[in-house]
Amino acid sequence: MDIEHIRKDFPILNQQVNGKPLVYFDNAATTQKPLPVIQRITDYYLHENSNVHRGVHHLSLVATEAYEKARSFVANYINAEDSKEIIFTRGTTESVNLLATVLSPWIQAGDEIVISGMEHHSNLVPWQQLCERNKARLKVLPVDLDGTIDLNFLKKMLTPQVKLLAITHISNVLGTINPVKEIVRIAHEQGVPVLLDGAQGIAHAKVDVQDIGADFYAFSGHKIYAPMGIGILYGRFTWLRRLPPYQFGGEMIDKVSFEKTTFNELPYKYEAGTPNVAGALGLEAALRYVEEIGLDNIFDHEDKLLQYATKKLQDIEGMRIFGHAKDKAAVISFLINGVHPYDLGMLLDQMGIAVRTGHHCAEPLMDFYGIQGTVRSSFGMYNTMEEIDVFADAVEKAVQMLR
Repeated sequence: MDIEHIRKDFPILNQQVNGKPLVYFDNAATTQKPLPVIQRITDYYLHENSNVHRGVHHLSLVATEAYEKARSFVANYINAEDSKEIIFTRGTTESVNLLATVLSPWIQAGDEIVISGMEHHSNLVPWQQLCERNKARLKVLPVDLDGTIDLNFLKKMLTPQVKLLAITHISNVLGTINPVKEIVRIAHEQGVPVLLDGAQGIAHAKVDVQDIGADFYAFSGHKIYAPMGIGILYGRFTWLRRLPPYQFGGEMIDKVSFEKTTFNELPYKYEAGTPNVAGALGLEAALRYVEEIGLDNIFDHEDKLLQYATKKLQDIEGMRIFGHAKDKAAVISFLINGVHPYDLGMLLDQMGIAVRTGHHCAEPLMDFYGIQGTVRSSFGMYNTMEEIDVFADAVEKAVQMLR
């Protein structure tokens, strides 16, 4: 990969923060946006802006065609069987909440939902609240100290009472890449459907929903160089066609009278109101950009960054890295003995380095490790070895100051 050429597509990187060149290592929170994505959004508002599906005039037809082409492209990108299985949402959080809402009538008192101990709050709280409302039970698949899960233990947890397994593809804290294809196979052998939280998975792994076999897959565009406020819920057609609507209003209806309302076909049944058309087009542009560079090239580059950064950080006295799975994405969460993560994060910012500090919306995982939070560095396609050198030196300097 020509990293310098790629970096030119991300003008936000060419700035100084506190008098230092920006080093952006907060990609797990959100990635920066390349010029082709920015330009596609601009072009839409300059030349195509209109509400979709309901108009017969030129702009509406053009916008509708572009919007549905974006849906088809997403379907092809994750190898969905049909574009009707692609629901546009605001992101992973709304996708999971959508599913938790429409599955509610299916979850009865005494039923069980299984999640893992490494889940983001977005794939924990909706299921927790659903269980509380319906008098069901939330069961947690434990995490080992190295940041992995035990598939044999999972098999034992999947009792006849389990109605859903909801688990992350890649941990946003540990970087653990879960063996999702094997997880889905185990669950399906017990007749349990599976939702995969792909917020990090879409950015750091090849996603083929038919090969993985998941019943549902949720992800956010802004994790993979697309705009904020756009995301996807993939659901098998056989599931989505029999589940009830999520919200009510325009577009999701077939016929309305004061006596009765019937609902639209898939995927529109789940897309009430005016959609984020520009976001959908930006998502398509981002996925095209990633494809042009090459998924394998990006993953190889990110893995080299991960290995190099891990080696550099491990040489720092008092370093403790969380997450040592064999299969790991380009995320490093760490603490240094005697140093508070917020203090370290603030000093790194003074040196132009953007990292994330805190519990990363995974408080139960922090409790498991007996900590309040970590510093998290996460890498993207535009990051460099030289930036890691700067980062490691800055961490050592900040530690010396804080001690």
